[in-house]
Order: sequence, then structure tokens, then C-alpha cells
Amino acid sequence: MEETFFAEQIISWYLKHKRNLPWRSTEDPYTIWLSEIILQQTRVAQGLPYYHKFVTEFPTIQHLADAPADTVLRLWQGLGYYSRARNLHACAKIIVSEYGGIFPGSYQELLQLKGIGAYTAAAIASFAYNETVPVVDGNVYRVLSRVFGIKNDILSSKGQKIFRELAASLVPEGKANVYNQAIMEFGALQCTPAKPACLLCPLSTMCYAFQHGQQKRLPVKLKKTKMKHRFFHYVVVRQGDYLLMKQRMGKDIWTGLYDFYLIEGQKDISIEELTEKNDVLLQLIKQKKVSVEVPNTYKHQLTHQRLQVKFIVFNLQEALPDDISEQMQVKLYSFEDVRKLPKPILIDNFLNEQIF
Repeated sequence: MEETFFAEQIISWYLKHKRNLPWRSTEDPYTIWLSEIILQQTRVAQGLPYYHKFVTEFPTIQHLADAPADTVLRLWQGLGYYSRARNLHACAKIIVSEYGGIFPGSYQELLQLKGIGAYTAAAIASFAYNETVPVVDGNVYRVLSRVFGIKNDILSSKGQKIFRELAASLVPEGKANVYNQAIMEFGALQCTPAKPACLLCPLSTMCYAFQHGQQKRLPVKLKKTKMKHRFFHYVVVRQGDYLLMKQRMGKDIWTGLYDFYLIEGQKDISIEELTEKNDVLLQLIKQKKVSVEVPNTYKHQLTHQRLQVKFIVFNLQEALPDDISEQMQVKLYSFEDVRKLPKPILIDNFLNEQIF
């Protein structure tokens, strides 16, 4: 039977070629959950150090739930997609307060938790509890699309339904834990997006893409998110060994992290033009004993946004009047405190290069 052959070959390949990763040697749902959240949109090489940091800092879910939000975000700094960290923290609190610190033991129960979607719920349920449910991530889409010749768009509702049903039919009873790990690893190492190792593939005899030369065309992903270009002008106010910073709120990027007073425009404009349009800048320039520096432009790439950033640094010899700092919605932090604050990696890099 084709499905049985597929599963057997995937598992056999995995047992020979799998990477030695720490979350694969445990059935602890907490550490499995940590690894899955960290590895969303993140390569293993990048995520592994963060996994070790989190397990060390928060050895149990109780430790994570009890931690201040700023501590969690600071530990996450540089990993991006900060909503993952906020949801991770919120979910930990729910599991501790409503489940006594014990993870729910089934796929359907896990789905009810904040920040846990179908993929993560399936990963925890199968890896920790060996529940017969399929994991379907980008690697799985690619393997199934190529091997079985599925040409439906993986982002369409119809396509996702087809892939989920096929994935579910392939999970061998009683072996969900090893099979799900295997198919994801197979996609990551063997059936890669570019230059898959087809000539060494144990599935080449049944692979539609290999037989028809369709490796570059499968899987089909039609919808492309438009890249948004943004121009940031940060106003950095320094008073000796202190900086004026603020916490980002709302639903924009970097919610909960700390940065500076921000002027966002439609294009890169000079400090003179900015001053004409912004009363805060005008008031800052009027301060006595102040020097202004404008370091080089920084460029920062997010998944669907491209940022062009300038930092306008004001070095004040005297304290900034309260009315101006209130208008900027900033607070005074010592350099020591600034180092402890969770910040976007862009801000952290700037501070390390220009301030500290």
C-alpha cells in the first residue's frame, strides 16, 4: 500500500539521518511546546540558543508564568515575531492558573490554549502523548505536494483541506511521535525548497515531482504578501548616562518592547524638514547647551516590511523640561536599566554601536 510504504520509508530515513536536537529526547510537553513556539518562522540554528536560554531561565512552566513580561521579552530579543513571546507567556499563565501547571493531554484540548494553533497542538499531542494526529507545516506541505503531485495552492482553504486530509491518512497508528518528527526532518534536510537531494531520495520511485521534473513548481503558493516600506526617524535624547525611552503599545510591530520617540514619514527627509513639521523637535533644538548628531541610516528587514531608519541624537547638558518629555511619552532610564529592557534588535544594535 502506497501510504504504508511512504510512512515506512520516511521513518527509516529519519532514524538514519535525524539531527540530535534536545527536544527530541523528551516527552515533556512543556519543553516540546517551547521548542515549537521558538522554531515557528525560525531556523533551528538560530532557535537552538534561545531554546537553551529559556529552559535554563524557566525550567518549569511555573517559572515562566511567574516571570515579568519584560524578562520574557528581553530573553526573546533578536528572535523576532514578538507576539510569539507574548502568547507564550500568556499561555503559561493560563496553564498554571486553570490547569494546575499540567498541559492538556489531547489535541482538541490543546487547541483551546492561547497561541496554540493546529500545527503546534498536533506537535505537542503527537510528540508528548503519541496521539495519532498529523503535523502540517511548510516542510510537510512541500514533501506531500511533491511526492503525491498536489497542485492546489497551499494558502487556499481548499488546498489546506486536501493537505490536512492526506496528512491524516498517512500517520501510522501508534507511531505518530516518530513519524511526524520524521516527515518534518525529511522536508528540512532531504526534500529542501531548493536543490532537493532527489537522486538519494528513498521516495524517488513514487515521487510525482521527480518523475515529472516539477520540483521547482511544487508546492504551489500563489498569494504573495506585498512588501511595505516604512521610514522611521527616531529622536534619541541623552542626558549624561541616561536615555529617554518609551514602551511600544498598540498592534504595530514590536509591541511591548522599548524604543525612542518616533516620527514616521512616507519618505526619508532631512532634520530641517522634520523640524518644520514636528513641534517636539523644534522644542528640543531650542534647548540650551544641546548638540545634535545624525548617525548613518540603518536598514532593517522584517517579513513583510522593510524599514529605513535614522536616529537623531540629542545630547543634553541639562534635564529635559517635563512638558516636553510628557509630550514625547518617554521616561528616563540609566544605561544599566536600558541594557535590561527588552528592545527590538535594531535598537539594541544602534545602542551598542553608538551609545554604550
